[in-house]
Amino acid sequence: MRRLMKPVNFAMTLMALVFLAWPAMAADDGKPEAAWQAVITGQIEAFRAGDGDTALSLAGAGFQARFKDPAAFVAAIEASGYDAIVRSVSHSFGEFEQVDETHVVQIVRIVGPDQLIYEALYQLENEDGGWRVQGVALRRRQGVAI
Repeated sequence: MRRLMKPVNFAMTLMALVFLAWPAMAADDGKPEAAWQAVITGQIEAFRAGDGDTALSLAGAGFQARFKDPAAFVAAIEASGYDAIVRSVSHSFGEFEQVDETHVVQIVRIVGPDQLIYEALYQLENEDGGWRVQGVALRRRQGVAI
């Protein structure tokens, strides 16, 4: 006869499984904002990594039609004064407003490469391929990141 797992081992195994599954549960916990926030995070991380292909793929269809070359897209973003996003140190999400089923506005707090704090207002649209960034308004906030 096989012995049943000891209660302590069972508890440790259960805790390990919960710990390993936590990121997946947090990524989509049934909240609608998880989907568009993942797109914003993906684009910011792509910019940080110098991955123009991914950054452009998360932009709206208008950007994709205008910029066939991902390097040109990144260069245009940098030239437009969005270096705080492209080279950001960290970001966190603030309030959002889902205007309708296919449009949302999301506030993102950003720590720039200069350790200054910025606030970005992301406009997203749910296109055929999912949520895509349509535009960003960026402004510097008072204070310095610690």
